[in-house]
Amino acid sequence: MNERHVGAPGQVKEVTSLANPLIKDIKALALKKFRDQQNAFMAEGLKLVIDALDLGWQIRTLVFAKAGRGNAAVEKVAARTVAAGGTVLEVSEKVLVAITRRDNPQMVVGVFTQRFLALRDIRADNGDVWVALDRVRDPGNLGTVIRTVDAVGAKGVILVGDTTDPFSVETVRATMGSIFAVPVAKATTEAFLAWRGGFSGLVAGTHLKGAVDYRSVDFSRGPVLLMMGNEQQGLPESLAASCDRLLRIPQAGRADSLNLAVATGIMLFEIRRGALKLEPIADQQ
Repeated sequence: MNERHVGAPGQVKEVTSLANPLIKDIKALALKKFRDQQNAFMAEGLKLVIDALDLGWQIRTLVFAKAGRGNAAVEKVAARTVAAGGTVLEVSEKVLVAITRRDNPQMVVGVFTQRFLALRDIRADNGDVWVALDRVRDPGNLGTVIRTVDAVGAKGVILVGDTTDPFSVETVRATMGSIFAVPVAKATTEAFLAWRGGFSGLVAGTHLKGAVDYRSVDFSRGPVLLMMGNEQQGLPESLAASCDRLLRIPQAGRADSLNLAVATGIMLFEIRRGALKLEPIADQQ
């Protein structure tokens, strides 16, 4: 491993060997065991790294491909990483492929410290919307829900019970950067139900036994907590019983259920229409 100085970024370490201890530690972040041990996770892409830094997330390591040398945006991010006390690594294509497990990896990868919101610190005000996900198992679903929560301006996600890791590579990819903008809390079922007892707004859940069409509910009064069940089993009775309203999304075709992320998106945009009182989203050009 060589070290060199490159203008603004300060000290940059060149790494070409997969046996390098720093690279081994980053590769290990593919496994939850090591993410938990290091309290860290990996995010790919220059835009995501910039967004994370802008939102105050702690960066530990910045990795960039040799092709990024001389790129003004990459060098600026490298300088910000050094200023934040992080390490900057310039790596070969082979090393970047090994880190990301992709044949065509992004040019920039950042390693960040994990961040969870404590359940006790959630303060739900009028107009606020929170989503509680019971035992969500699919990282793509979780990432898509986090991205949708960000898109509708909801406040955050509460993970209930044994869920997939919000900081897995697959989940972070599916959030498209929203992992840095959306607070995530986690709780046991018991702790969540105790917290729900102090929630002052409307608690609504989708359920096969729901008799009320989701479009017929007034979401405009106070905060809203949307509760969504596990992909295979839906909401368990203990959580369903804690809802003020059990809702259904009518379906006209042969399918008797919707994908979790799709159903959550439908619900959130309906809640947004009533509760968030925002102007319609402008068409993207």
